[in-house]
Amino acid sequence: MNVSDLMTTDVVVAHPETPLKEVARLLIEHRISGMPVVNQDDQVLGVVSEADLLVKEAGAPEDVRRTPLRWLLGRDRHQEAELQRINAVTAGAAMTTPAATIEADLPLSTAARRMTDDRINRLPVVRDGRLVGIISRADVVRAYARTDDDLFVAAQFAVRGVDGLRVVSVTDGVVTLAGTVSHPAVAATARTVVSEIDGMVGVDVRAVEWRDGVDPMS
Repeated sequence: MNVSDLMTTDVVVAHPETPLKEVARLLIEHRISGMPVVNQDDQVLGVVSEADLLVKEAGAPEDVRRTPLRWLLGRDRHQEAELQRINAVTAGAAMTTPAATIEADLPLSTAARRMTDDRINRLPVVRDGRLVGIISRADVVRAYARTDDDLFVAAQFAVRGVDGLRVVSVTDGVVTLAGTVSHPAVAATARTVVSEIDGMVGVDVRAVEWRDGVDPMS
């Protein structure tokens, strides 16, 4: 399953000149926590989120209020960006940039990994550099709502070329494989392939044997 299979294509966007009041209205109206900021060519420039608006609402840090001149002379790039968001009146000034994006044809697991590693809730989806959708953590979680019947078919497809191996059942997202294979490595590889199916919770290979009677998982 690829990102394009679960992404939302009707994307709420802002432009650099969009007023923050309008951004806040859109976030509330569409019940979303963030949106891409795009230019006229639908290229993603950044992302503006509730977190960016909270920075503005919180105002200047305590050390800025106490010693503004010292902080002004010694601020780093992160502080520069924070000050810009505090003073922002448009989406372009408040947004987080550069935006983390993902290609539409990449596996869903890649999106999940990026959101986990970067601690973000959504990824604008691009194709040929242009915005075509957005995928959120909730969209990724939807993959785990796949039915056992759906996973059964996917598992059968995954092991179709492995002689002697068959899919016995899928229960609560856990697939059971059985059969007799030519070598322990065959069963190990099949387990890895099946476990990477989106929505698969686990793979039980205890019923898989090697032709000489050796446990393939030992």
